[in-house]
Amino acid sequence: MFEGLFTLIIIFVAYVVYQAVNEDKKTPKAEVPKAKETIQNAIVPQPVTESVKPTKKPSTIKPTPLKKSIPKVAVSKEADKSIAKKGLLNPITGEVATTYNNYRFTKRWIKEALVTEGLLEKVYKNNELNADTEADIKAALAKLEVIDKYKPS
Repeated sequence: MFEGLFTLIIIFVAYVVYQAVNEDKKTPKAEVPKAKETIQNAIVPQPVTESVKPTKKPSTIKPTPLKKSIPKVAVSKEADKSIAKKGLLNPITGEVATTYNNYRFTKRWIKEALVTEGLLEKVYKNNELNADTEADIKAALAKLEVIDKYKPS
């Protein structure tokens, strides 16, 4: 226990010393300007800048507000309902499930509803899934979406 603590203290002290040494190297030393450069800077005249007066007073300039226009798209009422009401409704709890494309991650009540409605013969385990079974499940899910009992209202 004490050996480990001693080792950590030694590492910490070495880190602090390392940082202190590197900090001295990082700070740049002030360089003395050479006499020739100082004389050249003193001889060069500074450019004259003229003050430019604005033509209009700032109080008279009024910014024009930006108009935000959002184009409206005409959507029929049936299409609007189908867009807003996508998913499967659990008739017992009222829960709406919107993601059920992958059978492995589908909620348990959807799997049981497929069996209850007679669309599948059983609830499949993950190791029982193959291409044929997946095709049957997708067809069964499409049929389950059509049943009024499972449509969200």
